[in-house]
Amino acid sequence: MVEAATRMQAPIARTAPDTIRLERVLDARVETVWRYLVEGELRSQWFAGGSDARPGGAFDLVFDHDKLSADDVPYPEDFARHKGAVSHETVVRFEPEQVLAFTFGEGKNGVATFELFADGERTRLVLTHSGIQSATGAHDFGGGWTSHLAVLQEKLAGRSVPDFWALHAQSREAVAKALA
Repeated sequence: MVEAATRMQAPIARTAPDTIRLERVLDARVETVWRYLVEGELRSQWFAGGSDARPGGAFDLVFDHDKLSADDVPYPEDFARHKGAVSHETVVRFEPEQVLAFTFGEGKNGVATFELFADGERTRLVLTHSGIQSATGAHDFGGGWTSHLAVLQEKLAGRSVPDFWALHAQSREAVAKALA
């Protein structure tokens, strides 16, 4: 797990005052990565479960990060109140196996856009989160996305993350340095 956080190097950039961009190369074909973005059950293995994302439709994100750690680790006190939280989102762009964009924080925290590019047997994923409203949002969302994308990388490579929360803490620290 710590190794995954070390490998991630926090590649993140602030492209506008309210926008961050992350890019990863994943060990899976585009069609597999797409399924992990849109299917709630697969998405729950790296980010948040809930209902499947569909074109132009509403869907729910259900945050239960117990599923993200291979080991039995407790939620940190700061995040425990969010366990099981449901966020009602709207798909704003749906181009199968190319682009998925949806509101974040029920629209209060902008839009998360995932772009997928085939790279042989691998996929280059570009995540742009725009419309971030809070002053600490770039760091907070950057740390969150960095840790969740690391879990996705590990999952697609056939590995697991022993302790998501330790990874999350490392991600936040790495992002703070990268965006400083």
